[in-house]
Amino acid sequence: MSGAALGLEIVFVFFLALFLLHRYGDFKKQHRLVIVGTLLAWYLCFLIVFILPLDVSTTIYNRCKHAAANSSPTESSNITGLYAAATPVPSQHPCFKPWSYIPDGIMPIFWRVVYWTSQFLTWILLPFMQSYARSGGFSITGKIKTALIENAIYYGTYLLIFGAFLIYVAVNPHLHLEWNQLQTIGIAAANTWGLFLLVLLLGYGLVEIPRSYWNGAKRGYLLMKTYFKAAKLMTEKADAEETLEDVMEEVRKVNESIKYNHPLRKCVDTILKKCPIEYQEKMGRNMDDYEDFDEKHNTYPSEKSLVKLHKQVIYSVQRHRRTQVQWQILLEQAFYLEDVAKNETSATCQFVHTFQSPEPENRFIQYFYNPTVEWYWECLLRPWFYRVLAVLLSIFSVIVVWSECTFFSTTPVLSLFAVFIQLAEKTYNYIYIEIACFLSIFFLSICVYSTVFRIRVFNYYYLASHHQTDAYSLLFSGMLFCRLTPPLCLNFLGLTHMDSSISHQNTQPTAYTSIMGSMKVLSFIADGFYIYYPMLVVILCIATYFSLGTRCLNLLGFQQFMGDNDMTSDLVDEGKELIRREKRKRQRQEEGENRRREWKERYGHSREDSTRNRNVHIDPKESNFSDISTNRSSKYTRANNRTERDRIELLQDAEPLDFNAETFTDDPLESESGRYQPGGRYLSMSRSRIFDDV
Repeated sequence: MSGAALGLEIVFVFFLALFLLHRYGDFKKQHRLVIVGTLLAWYLCFLIVFILPLDVSTTIYNRCKHAAANSSPTESSNITGLYAAATPVPSQHPCFKPWSYIPDGIMPIFWRVVYWTSQFLTWILLPFMQSYARSGGFSITGKIKTALIENAIYYGTYLLIFGAFLIYVAVNPHLHLEWNQLQTIGIAAANTWGLFLLVLLLGYGLVEIPRSYWNGAKRGYLLMKTYFKAAKLMTEKADAEETLEDVMEEVRKVNESIKYNHPLRKCVDTILKKCPIEYQEKMGRNMDDYEDFDEKHNTYPSEKSLVKLHKQVIYSVQRHRRTQVQWQILLEQAFYLEDVAKNETSATCQFVHTFQSPEPENRFIQYFYNPTVEWYWECLLRPWFYRVLAVLLSIFSVIVVWSECTFFSTTPVLSLFAVFIQLAEKTYNYIYIEIACFLSIFFLSICVYSTVFRIRVFNYYYLASHHQTDAYSLLFSGMLFCRLTPPLCLNFLGLTHMDSSISHQNTQPTAYTSIMGSMKVLSFIADGFYIYYPMLVVILCIATYFSLGTRCLNLLGFQQFMGDNDMTSDLVDEGKELIRREKRKRQRQEEGENRRREWKERYGHSREDSTRNRNVHIDPKESNFSDISTNRSSKYTRANNRTERDRIELLQDAEPLDFNAETFTDDPLESESGRYQPGGRYLSMSRSRIFDDV
């Protein structure tokens, strides 16, 4: 089993990251480099979280083995006897190998590759790919040039700070830093930035996650919040449609001004390919390819303006598509929550849906999750399940907050995470150690990562499910994960006293902390910032509990869901009316489809029989005549195709006529031409006269 657990977790984490990326990204439409970069960033961060408990159990075994090797044979036999009296062991020595033991030399190399790859992604590659994906250039060279220009300030700031630090070290004769110390300073700087953001996100997640489950158990809470979301999403949807219309109008003007033989026509064609299909067809019909461009008399847009327009088209189309999909998903959610509210008072204990699902369900799911089971789960069991889960998560949150405030105390040990790990270490219960470590770091990761998935920075960063996240937001999330995961793991090791810089014990460190280097080079960070800054999580939890951030956003004009607010009540009523309107529309559509289906089932067979009988009794002479006329008409169809198209265009350009009016016009010239007659009847509208000049 040596190394088997490591291999299994590597494969499992890869498919987990792939599943989440498939939920938020779009493999078919987004660039492959964006998918690969985001997948690699998510995969490495999740891998650190899942592999760290194995590193802890392996380190505890190595400490035991090292202590047993340095102890005398008498002490070893006494330890063995005491351990045998407490817990049966599989061998004579208490330091038996755990089932997930990783051989020496593998974990340091593994952590070094994972850590430095993630740092290269978050500080160099992913910011460059962000600018590349957001660029509106028409060639690879143009996009790379734009990305380099946008990141010049970003990279130049880091180089300036690093250069100033090197000059200070070279000038000061009392400082003699080696390469390992410089590497440790760089790691400490990156972890300090990550820890600053980590505490902010952790303080929000520790309170909001249990509260969301507790509020989800309340009757009507989720439905009211869905109404609120519907009102806000409708505003965003209307804004997205208006923005798309404005951008498409600019594209139409550019398309009409730049003709087929213009040097920038390829750029316009690239922009048109990014537009929705209905706009492409509309612009294609109004385009005259036979007109040449004239550089002397007309003014044409520059390539720089086309690049800007291309960027606007990509953004507006993505936003419009995202709001449309989110609106449909929100409608399904609102309809289902309304069904739950109606079925709570049902006496038949059968869950009845207002609208059937458009996608057929699996037979296996239909058999086990039948209407009776669905009613008991939705109306009875799920509220209680959410309440129990909220209580358990609240207990976990209290343990985390207490441990964050007391993990620096080693005598006595006040951190509850350290107490649990040390109790398991005394009995060398590696299964318990790995489970406790995994649950602890998994809960911390959920609190931090869920906040990353929830936050929204206007329309620049927003992780939307159902394949609606743009490339910029995917890459930005990968950057955040790579910057948050290393300080998260160091904070967890500090809570469990597995970090020697926190426990102040001369013990063997974990392989993960060994690649971070000794923080004695920067004592003010190791003994100050790393210890006292996490205590701010208490203030952040209190602020989140009283919804101070939500209230501040409401004061600034960003409407948030608050039960005791008049604006929230107005938006809830507006969303309720929108949902009711969409529900009536869908009901009318289903009723129309049902009537058409019933009509087809009732009269469809009789019509087919009558048509079949009519075809049987047709006179052979009539059939021959129809064949001859068909052949004759098909013979002249191709020749008259151009003429018919011109007729249609002329009729489309003509103004509509009012056939109910007594007279069409007062112009005597038109009345004498014999073209119209009162009552809306045409007199001499022969095709030869009208289309003679066409």
